[in-house]
Amino acid sequence: MNTLLASKTPFAARAFLARRTMASPAGSEYDVVVIGGGPGGYVAAIKAAQLGLKTACVEGRGALGGTCLNVGCIPSKSLLHNSHLYHVAHDEFKTRGIEVTGLKVNLQQMMKQKEKSVSGLTRGVEFLLKKNKADYIKGWGQITKSNEVVVSGLDGAKSTLKTKNIIIATGSEPSPFPGVDVDEKVIVTSTGALSLEKIPETMIVIGGGVIGLELGSVWSRLGAKTTVVEYADAVGAGMDADMAKLFQKTLQKQGMNFKLGTKVISAKKNSAGKVDVVVEPAKGGARETLTVDVCLLSIGRRPFTQNLGLDAVGVKVDGKGRVITDAEFKTNVASIRAIGDVIAGPMLAHKSEEEGIAAAEYIKTGHGHVNYNAIPSVIYTHPEVAWVGLNEAEAKAAGIDYKIGTFPFAANSRAKTIDDADGSIKVITDKKTDKIIGAHIIGPGAGEMIAEAVLAIEYGASSEDIARTCHAHPTLSEAFKEACMATYDKAIHF
Repeated sequence: MNTLLASKTPFAARAFLARRTMASPAGSEYDVVVIGGGPGGYVAAIKAAQLGLKTACVEGRGALGGTCLNVGCIPSKSLLHNSHLYHVAHDEFKTRGIEVTGLKVNLQQMMKQKEKSVSGLTRGVEFLLKKNKADYIKGWGQITKSNEVVVSGLDGAKSTLKTKNIIIATGSEPSPFPGVDVDEKVIVTSTGALSLEKIPETMIVIGGGVIGLELGSVWSRLGAKTTVVEYADAVGAGMDADMAKLFQKTLQKQGMNFKLGTKVISAKKNSAGKVDVVVEPAKGGARETLTVDVCLLSIGRRPFTQNLGLDAVGVKVDGKGRVITDAEFKTNVASIRAIGDVIAGPMLAHKSEEEGIAAAEYIKTGHGHVNYNAIPSVIYTHPEVAWVGLNEAEAKAAGIDYKIGTFPFAANSRAKTIDDADGSIKVITDKKTDKIIGAHIIGPGAGEMIAEAVLAIEYGASSEDIARTCHAHPTLSEAFKEACMATYDKAIHF
C-alpha cells in the first residue's frame, strides 16, 4: 500500500460479530490474538497458526484484507491497469497498426471488474485462515488487560478473548487536513476516488506522493484534466531526485499538470456542487482559487488506534501516534506487540506482511527477520516507478563514497520493440566494495524488476555480480544488467 493504502474506516478494532459471536470455549485461552485482518494482521495470524500457536484474528470490517485489499492496493491496481488499457487503445493503437472505432469507457463495468477482484481476494484470505486453523472473529477488538481482548458487535453482544500474546495490526487511516471538508463525493480521500460515479472533467490532487499520483493518473487517463498540487518542490516523496524529475516529465507528457511548491489553504464545495481550492505559493505570495469537479486529498496516512484501549493498559505511543516497539515488535507491555502501519516505518502492505511473519516467529522461537534496507517501494503508474535502498541524497548524507551507473530503456531492445521505452535505471554502489546500496527504476515493469535489486541488497551482491549474471534476451531486465555494468565498468549497449 504503500505501494496504495487508503480507507475512511480503518481495518482493525471495532465492528460486528456475524460469523462467530463467542470467541473460544469456556476456560480455553489463545496463544495469540491478532487485532486487525489486513496484510500484516492476517499474515501474522496464519504464520502463528502454522507454527502451532492457537490463534485468533479479530477484524471489524466484515471482510479480511484491510485497507489494502478492500479500498487500497488491490482496487487501485485494477483501475490503474484497466485505465492504462484504455489509454493505450485511445492514444497508441493507431500507431501500432490497430484501428478501433466506437471506443468508449464503461465506468460502471470497470468498477464491477474492480469489485470482482476485491471480493475474490478477500474470500481467499478467509479460506487461508480456515485452512491454517486460525479463528476468524468478526468484530472490533479492544485491549482491556495485558492478556485480554474484548470483541464488540453491532448488536451489542460482547465476547472476551483470553490470550498469552496480543499483536496490534490496526493499520492506518487517511490524514485529515484543516480547511478540507471530505464528503467522499466531490472532496474525496483515496476511498472515494476509487468509486467515483462518473469521470470528472477536472480534478485537483492535493499531494504528489504515491497515492495521489496513482489515482490522479487513473482519472487523467480516463479523461479528467488533472492537476497535482504539492507543497514540496518535487513529486514522489522518498524518490531519488533525478528519478523524480524524470517521472514528473513523463507524467506531464501524458497530460497531467503540476503546481509544485504550492500550499493548499482550503478546499470547499461551492453552491454549484463544484470544489473551490484555495492555494498560494509555499514561500508566500498571492492566493488563487482553482475550481474543479473533484478534489482528491492524499497527503498521507496516520496510525489508527482509536478505541483500541492503549491508554487502559499503558501501551506507549510516540508524538505521531505510532505505537512504540523494540526490534522484536514488543511494546512496553511484554505480552503486546505491534506491526505494520501502526508503528514506525513506511506504510506499505509488504512491509506489514514481513513484520507479521517475524512477530509470530519471535513469539514462537525468539527469532525473526526483517531487513528494512531491502523494503521496495513501487508507484503503479505507467511507466511504473520502483526503488529500494538508499537514494543518492541519502548516500551522500551518510558519508558513503559511492558510484552510480545508469541505463535508459531507450537503449533496451525489448522496450524499443514494444514501443514502451520511457524511463531509466539508476544503480548506486559503495565505491570501495561495489556492493549495491540502492536501485531506482522508472520504466515498463519496474515493479517486477525491482525484485532483482531487492534480492541483490538482501544478499549483499555487487554490481559486478549482477552484471556477470546471464539475463535472457530480449527482456526488459537486461536494462538492469546494463545499469550494473555501467556502475562497475561500462555498459555495452549505451
